[in-house]
Amino acid sequence: MLIPFSLALVIILALVFEFINGMRDSSNIVATMISSRAFRPQTALGLTAVAEFFGPLLFGVTVAKTIGSDIVASEVISLQALTVGLVGAILWNLITWYFGIPSSSSHALIGGLIGAAVISSGWGAVKLAGLTKVLLALFISPLIGFVIGFFLLKVVYLLSVEATPHINTFFKNSQFFTAVTLAFSHGTNDAQKTIGIITLSLIISGELSDFSVPFWVVLVSAGTMAAGTALGGWRLIRTLGGKFYKIRPVHSFASQLTSGFVILGASFIGLPVSTTQVVSSSIIGVGASERFGKVRWGVAGDILTAWIVTIPVSALFSAGIYWLLVFFNISL
Repeated sequence: MLIPFSLALVIILALVFEFINGMRDSSNIVATMISSRAFRPQTALGLTAVAEFFGPLLFGVTVAKTIGSDIVASEVISLQALTVGLVGAILWNLITWYFGIPSSSSHALIGGLIGAAVISSGWGAVKLAGLTKVLLALFISPLIGFVIGFFLLKVVYLLSVEATPHINTFFKNSQFFTAVTLAFSHGTNDAQKTIGIITLSLIISGELSDFSVPFWVVLVSAGTMAAGTALGGWRLIRTLGGKFYKIRPVHSFASQLTSGFVILGASFIGLPVSTTQVVSSSIIGVGASERFGKVRWGVAGDILTAWIVTIPVSALFSAGIYWLLVFFNISL
């Protein structure tokens, strides 16, 4: 049976968003792995893509439910508003990707949704309790990543105090497990955001009566993220892997373990977080643990600025696009 054009458009745009998200965030997963010379770039990206594909298939859809049912009211928001929200998020992602800025796809998606919902249906379309929970998760998770990364490296050094230089081989080889854990966690958290949007669109269109995620939605979202990941985001790999400080195997091991723990923990309790934020803050925390002067804080400041502006800018993008559609009497 053919589905309505408006529903098909939302699904296509959601998958485009997911593809770009996978392409951008692949750098977060593999940057330290490549910079520490643990794996070749092609090997790192291939391993990450496979792990990310299985993440949402194995760990449930709690984050998808948060995105699809706790932020905007399905009985109020329209498919056109969802379309515009996704367009606003995609535009901001493409802009930050072009300039090599590790912005947050999660922030862009939330901003796009809120901007489109408010201008189309007013603040009544926004579930403030759910939005507050999501915003807290997005902004607190990088602080947790910094703190855990800071203290984890100290623990690693304490346990390695009697070790010989050969321990670097251990840290290199162990990255197979830490990187796979991080990739699993990323697939679990980020693919579910698209799963939530597509499921929400199916509810709005009347295809579903409640928030029960069809298996095909999980499958195509996971596959699209894996495809984007396999292509990689080389501009951001350079930013995350080399501009903070010189990454050694111990730094890579500690930051990957920290990021995987934080993201997977958030996924289990249904909280969407930004992989870019968590990975970047854990890299900074690990570097600062060794020596505060080791980190190039100017780069961290640039990224922090991008994080702060992403939600309002993507919200303005989607609100502006919706206004133009109404002004020119265009219906999607």
